[in-house]
Amino acid sequence: MKNSKRNIRLAICGAIGAAIVGGLGAPAAYAGSNEAANLQSMETCDKSPGGSDFKFHLFYNSGHTGAYRNIGYAVYDFGHVYIGVGDPDGGNPLRFCPGGTGAGKSVKNNAASASNTHSKYSATVYFNSGYKGASDRLGAGSFMSRLKNTYNNNASFRWS
Repeated sequence: MKNSKRNIRLAICGAIGAAIVGGLGAPAAYAGSNEAANLQSMETCDKSPGGSDFKFHLFYNSGHTGAYRNIGYAVYDFGHVYIGVGDPDGGNPLRFCPGGTGAGKSVKNNAASASNTHSKYSATVYFNSGYKGASDRLGAGSFMSRLKNTYNNNASFRWS
């Protein structure tokens, strides 16, 4: 009986601790565990980068031209974004929105420029999946007309 009460207390403390630590990071809308929204939300393509609630934007061409993709949540691998548990396709590639050069192409290894319209959080694009390798970091409210370290070699993204 003592051990089961102790285990329950430890589980509760762990859950509270996780909630507190999670609360210190990015806001819930940008926390990073909801990759499916990057595929299914109207914010991805139905709104221009300046009007979207998704505050990170990748562009197919340099100078913020060509097709774009709005991203609101961390993406572990641009090539395999999962819709949910048991995703039968094993994930779907994140693609550039319709309209402009590059429309419909996979975002993975095809983005040339980026902008971060978030007013508080930095955004980082990584060369490799899993937030690894060379990266380009965009501070709050900044943009890169040509990505330096991940130009056409980008595989993941997250807020910091």
